[in-house]
Amino acid sequence: MVKKHLRYVVEQKDRYGNVRLYFWKRPGPRIRLHGTFGSEDFMKQYGRCLAEATGAIAPRALEAAGGRHLIRPGSFRALCVSWFSSAEFRTSLNERTQYVRRRIIEQMLQEPVKPDAALLFADVPVAKFTSKAVRVLRDRKADTPEAANTRVKALRAVFAWAIEAGEAETNPARDIPYLRNGSDGFHTWSIDEVRQFFAHHSVGTKAHLALSLLLFTGVRRGDAVQLGRQMIRRHPDPWLHFTEQKGQRKKAKHREIPVLPQLMESIDAYEGGNLTFLVTEFGKPFTANGFGNWFRKRCNEAGLPHCTAHGVRKAGATIAADNGATEHQLMAIYGWESPKQAALYTRKANRRKLAGDAMHLIAPPARGTEEERTVITSEGDCSPVITSGRKAQ
Repeated sequence: MVKKHLRYVVEQKDRYGNVRLYFWKRPGPRIRLHGTFGSEDFMKQYGRCLAEATGAIAPRALEAAGGRHLIRPGSFRALCVSWFSSAEFRTSLNERTQYVRRRIIEQMLQEPVKPDAALLFADVPVAKFTSKAVRVLRDRKADTPEAANTRVKALRAVFAWAIEAGEAETNPARDIPYLRNGSDGFHTWSIDEVRQFFAHHSVGTKAHLALSLLLFTGVRRGDAVQLGRQMIRRHPDPWLHFTEQKGQRKKAKHREIPVLPQLMESIDAYEGGNLTFLVTEFGKPFTANGFGNWFRKRCNEAGLPHCTAHGVRKAGATIAADNGATEHQLMAIYGWESPKQAALYTRKANRRKLAGDAMHLIAPPARGTEEERTVITSEGDCSPVITSGRKAQ
């Protein structure tokens, strides 16, 4: 029973035949846990050991007064702690995603099940964590639909793992829908905004190269900071070879895209960089967040405070779709596995083209012009005739 409910807790008999409980995360040392199994003091010791061994829960949280952060066997918190320390969590998610998921989960754990209730979601037994609880947690972030949806996504992941690990029988978040978000997300750059940025940051500057990399490769900012000259092969034409950072731990996605002349011009004109094109003022590679903050300042300098690195990728997809790129061509450029994302751009482009081709059909003909109209003759036949805007004689 001990092994089933508390990870890394083992039983051993001493030389007198007494059963002792230890926290043992191999290859680390065994740590004696004193007191009655499941008691408040026992769980405090266990929580501290687990936090130190896995980093799943901040130690200061475990030491908070009132017992609000104790890990109770069979509770939702105990399940989350097990998930954080699992091989699936540590190997299938990159460090940034692990950090974000932990923060989302920790916030939900500390919320009461009802306003002013003493019971926290952390202490709800896994067997009683229903779809209603998921809806409550989701709807508390209804004012920010993206935040609400990330809660549902995180809960789905926790319970999907729990079912495979034998810690839960059902996934209460599986059928809970995401909230609709009326926003299109980050602002999509227009052609005029791209020209304005390039006019302010001329060829040969780091800012010009940064926008060129984002726009003419279609990569995310996390990939842009990894790109370097050694990734370009010129046999015979220059192609860029790299591996996407997103989802790399699950399934490495190798990309090959041609280097457009506009990008090659910007690369050849820039004298900075190292193993990566873009480096900080200290000569170190950017982090994705650090690059995003730096790029935002360059946008402000160009008089584009509403533009971000995120919106450049959307701009490239929009431009390509408007120029006739198909869904599968967009998938190849941007590394999308499903045509669902590409369809968002092609549908918009097709709607615009069809509207442009057909909009004139709404307007009545101008006076004095000739047009072909369908008229019904006295014999009941339908036939097209050429008429003018003048009244028939």
